[in-house]
Amino acid sequence: MTMTTINIRIDDQTKKSMNEVCDELGISMSAAFNVFARTVARERRIPFELNADPFYSRDNIAYLRRAADRMDHGSGHTHDLIED
Repeated sequence: MTMTTINIRIDDQTKKSMNEVCDELGISMSAAFNVFARTVARERRIPFELNADPFYSRDNIAYLRRAADRMDHGSGHTHDLIED
């Protein structure tokens, strides 16, 4: 089997945390990424659940824009917890 090298970008804190977990598991980060890649290839899916934050959905962003527009034009209302 021939091997290839890939490069990925990851922030320093995530790399540090992942490296600590890999050390605890007794595997290298390279081995962990290989497990991930082989699982994706075998199962043809990401091996964990991915969710989009509903706050950033198109419908909610449109709602927030309409609410902000109403506030800008004086027809909205403030929340009880927001002080003027």
